[in-house]
Amino acid sequence: MHTTDTAPRKTGFPYRRLLADARYALLLNVLCAVFITYVLSGGQSFWLNLLASMCIGGIVFLLIDGIRLAWWGEDRRAPLLPFTILVIASAAVAQVAGTMLFGWLAHIDVPAPIAISSRNVGMTVFTLAAAGAAILFFGSREKIARLRMEAAQEKARAESVARQAMQAQLQLLQAQIEPHMLFNTLANLQGLISFDPERAQLLLDQLIQYLRATLSSSRAGATTLAQEFSLMQAYLGLMAIRMGARLTYALDLPDDLRQIKVPPMLLQPLVENAIQHGLEPKIEGGHIHVQASIDSGMLTLTVSDDGLGLDHPGQTKGTQLGVANIRERLQAMHGDLASLSLSANEPAGATARLTFPFHTTTTSPLP
Repeated sequence: MHTTDTAPRKTGFPYRRLLADARYALLLNVLCAVFITYVLSGGQSFWLNLLASMCIGGIVFLLIDGIRLAWWGEDRRAPLLPFTILVIASAAVAQVAGTMLFGWLAHIDVPAPIAISSRNVGMTVFTLAAAGAAILFFGSREKIARLRMEAAQEKARAESVARQAMQAQLQLLQAQIEPHMLFNTLANLQGLISFDPERAQLLLDQLIQYLRATLSSSRAGATTLAQEFSLMQAYLGLMAIRMGARLTYALDLPDDLRQIKVPPMLLQPLVENAIQHGLEPKIEGGHIHVQASIDSGMLTLTVSDDGLGLDHPGQTKGTQLGVANIRERLQAMHGDLASLSLSANEPAGATARLTFPFHTTTTSPLP
């Protein structure tokens, strides 16, 4: 099956590439002059040899690199046979024309460049050798450039796949947190229906309002601290209806931190754990304090309570699903820069502390 290459080709001669290659060609001409003067001992001064090298080498460079770029372009590799013929022909033409140009510039009578002599043959062979060295250099340089381009493309593809995988992982972990909260709330609602229908109805109304408020936020890739604290206000208000006077809470969010971007549903599992495992089993209930602060360029979110504590025998043991998911989400997004620690609170209860890098947003502040 015959296919045609329909990819668009660049138009116009690549002058910038020719000028970039000319720098290396000039350096090679200088090295050739040094080699002829101090190794071959041609009998001429370095400056005359340099002038001759510039004349011959400059012409061979312009012929080979100019025709190559004009015919095959800078992004295509020249076929071996046509390029070999081009090199040999260019070296022969450059030897003749360069020698004549050198004699004219230096006001020196030089042997006829087309005459067959050991010197002319030697200089032609030397020109071919220098051209071959230049070809090897430019060929290696182009190969390295192609390899770098391919490596950059492969790296970009790998980063794209990694971002997609991380996003899928975050969505999966977040989806596990949402039912965790919802099932616990419905279980509490079921318990209230049997002995306090009025409070159950109020709780159901608050739950509906809370779910409406959280639906869009919980599906977003990021939210702000203002939105996150607003959701905690709704959630704790929901829990206060069920627990009554046994639950008090405080939310501490400085105004200058309200628009900081954070992953959604970070505080929800921590506040829920504080209630379920710390305050709910405690007869007199207790207090929850949610706070945000910045220390040394890191955002710290703290959820503390004065409940039963981490190792109290009367504490209900959970699956730690919410805490584990938060750690995995932070690890996926920030690596070792993020951390979640659980510690004892004085004089009673527990403290959960989240620390991770933060980013500001330009969205307008929430009322």
